[in-house]
Amino acid sequence: MERLTGTSATGGVLERYRDRLPVTDDTPMLSLGEGGTPLVSSRRLIERIGCKDLYFKLEMCNPTSSFKDRGMVLAVAKAAEANAQAVLCASTGNTSASAAAYAAHSGLDAFVLVPHGRIAGGKLAQAVAHGARVLAVRGNFDDALAIARRVSEKHPVFSLVNSVNPHRIEGQKTAAFEIVDDLGEAPDLLFIPVGNAGNITAYWRGFVEYYQAERASRKPRLIGWQAAGAAPIVRGEPVDDPQTVATAIRIGNPASWESAVAARDESGGEINAVTDDEILDAYHLLAEEEGIFCEPASAACVAGLLKYAARPEALEGPESLRDQTIVCVITGHGLKDPETALATETEATEVDADLAAVESAMGLS
Repeated sequence: MERLTGTSATGGVLERYRDRLPVTDDTPMLSLGEGGTPLVSSRRLIERIGCKDLYFKLEMCNPTSSFKDRGMVLAVAKAAEANAQAVLCASTGNTSASAAAYAAHSGLDAFVLVPHGRIAGGKLAQAVAHGARVLAVRGNFDDALAIARRVSEKHPVFSLVNSVNPHRIEGQKTAAFEIVDDLGEAPDLLFIPVGNAGNITAYWRGFVEYYQAERASRKPRLIGWQAAGAAPIVRGEPVDDPQTVATAIRIGNPASWESAVAARDESGGEINAVTDDEILDAYHLLAEEEGIFCEPASAACVAGLLKYAARPEALEGPESLRDQTIVCVITGHGLKDPETALATETEATEVDADLAAVESAMGLS
């Protein structure tokens, strides 16, 4: 695979894009090495899609292995600047891991509210390791977020660092900057998972800003993908009990719903849904054919791309992919959700500890 590394490859997000972020001389320039993530070209999946170019933006290469670090570094830096005593968030996992890490780095306490029994082990382990106080709420993510918002309103010494915090969106938009910096232009299409909907909002903001600054001559169409069991935007109404194997996007009432719909409409894009079976098929396909081990939520956008490419008009007519450059956003690492990988049935062949036995098992004799 080819990795594109442009001007995004060095320095932290706050330093690298300081002139495009709301930082002041009083903002601590925190960094755990976030940003500068690889943009990797497809070697095999592109043949199935039939497009001109296909890239994977590996946000799983951020410090806590998800895209959340881009916005979290700015949110925590601004919390420290405002003399907050602690950061607070509700989370399905990735936000809690990122908030805990950056809080530890900045010397702030961290409190995270997670839906009881609905958080992947890898993500919970990160929050615990970084010293966060974890509260398991007997409810879903939306319940946890509602409580977190009320706590921060009642006790202003706690800085809420969910994506309702505008600094989160500002930090996350830098991923769009990096894509343009590395490609030299905006892609034609961006495929992205949609959960709480802050990320699709942030990417659109970043692409628009670069277009207005004449750093890009076009803006991409954004094609967002929710899990079928947690697809409130697709259904047009909140989902009371969202269910999906893709825990990171198991959200029934996205906080950034309106701005995500605006990003969809302004870009001429779409927000659709894929089933858990389609997500898991893409999850295995990415690992086995591209060498990319992502969490199931990340695979949702690749499942969506496969579904999109299967449309009759995909290779013919005005929406043809033949001349299109496509980027898929891989939001989190597979080790975030080890339970999904370990659920795959595998068979290990036992052999004696000698050369002949191994050669026989390998079909070499």
